[in-house]
Amino acid sequence: MMRRKLVAGNWKMNGSLAALAELDAINDAADGGVDVAIAVPATLIHPAAARARFPIGAEDVHGADSGAHTGCVSAPMVKEAGASFSIVGHSERRQGQHESDADVKAKAEALHRHGLTAILCVGETLEQREAGKAEAVVTAQLRASLPDGASGDWLSIAYEPIWAIGTGKVATVADVEAMHAAIRAALAEALGVDQADSIRLLYGGSVTAENAAGLLHAANVDGALVGGASLTAAKFVPIIKAAG
Repeated sequence: MMRRKLVAGNWKMNGSLAALAELDAINDAADGGVDVAIAVPATLIHPAAARARFPIGAEDVHGADSGAHTGCVSAPMVKEAGASFSIVGHSERRQGQHESDADVKAKAEALHRHGLTAILCVGETLEQREAGKAEAVVTAQLRASLPDGASGDWLSIAYEPIWAIGTGKVATVADVEAMHAAIRAALAEALGVDQADSIRLLYGGSVTAENAAGLLHAANVDGALVGGASLTAAKFVPIIKAAG
């Protein structure tokens, strides 16, 4: 199955109203044959969605639609602000905020419930990889986080080795192909081959203009989830072009 490439950015806790000027140059690059999306801080969703000609998303949502969850935002809230998707299960949430697989599953299902799409992140630590447990850890994490009714219509999976996020270290193309093959096989086992083949698998972890071409055209790699390089058009646009 031919899956259209997706290059998604994650601004994390960065950005400002002034920084949204970067979206203007990204707009032009997003008019090509590659899907482009950027997740921004909640405070920037509304103005970013008004400025961008491509999907703007949230960086996280709560699994509940409303309630006593001080400081959190729900899927209906980010949708009202203009988001069309959200990242869930990023390692910085799983580790820093102690989110469980069950939390991540609930968040993805909340997005689907409200007509939003999800990018669900999985990944292993350096210690787990060096112990030879990387594929077992990631596929177990995926199975426990996978939302009910998962399909490529509204779900993408991002493999982000924790040891490669923001460190400058990058998994080799062979490492990425092996992990994506394991993820595809786990999806096929859980959902059936047809549904599994409809889901895009993204790679994330220090993706740059210099390494993007090799990673984005590897087997079973359908795009990238880009962190720091998505903050400026000068660094993000070459990654989009590399995916074409």
